[in-house]
Amino acid sequence: MNKWVLLEHKVYSDNSFDIHFDFLVENGIDCLTWKFLKLPLLNQAPIEISKQPNHRLVWLSRIDHELSDNRGFVKRIDHGIFKNVSNKLDPEFYRFILDGKLLSGLFEISANSCKLSKNY
Repeated sequence: MNKWVLLEHKVYSDNSFDIHFDFLVENGIDCLTWKFLKLPLLNQAPIEISKQPNHRLVWLSRIDHELSDNRGFVKRIDHGIFKNVSNKLDPEFYRFILDGKLLSGLFEISANSCKLSKNY
């Protein structure tokens, strides 16, 4: 059904934690998944993003979740339905129209960077 989700992932280490974001898009039997350290801002410079192993579909519906083995805590901070507008058959280039509160507009992933714009 073309669902997507943006998760805030707090990773515990000693007496502190690090935060990154996981972006997942439904892909039939699982979710394509990418990780970035800061949120892309509308019509700003691209930010670094890294492809991660595909995640299970259950993450599309979780609001928040404590991870096993003290690996951290995940909280959904945005979600919605996407439209794939990629015009290439390239596994390192994606173009999605997103309808979220934080991520709204054209979200482009090209290799190790992504950007968000209203130009679609």
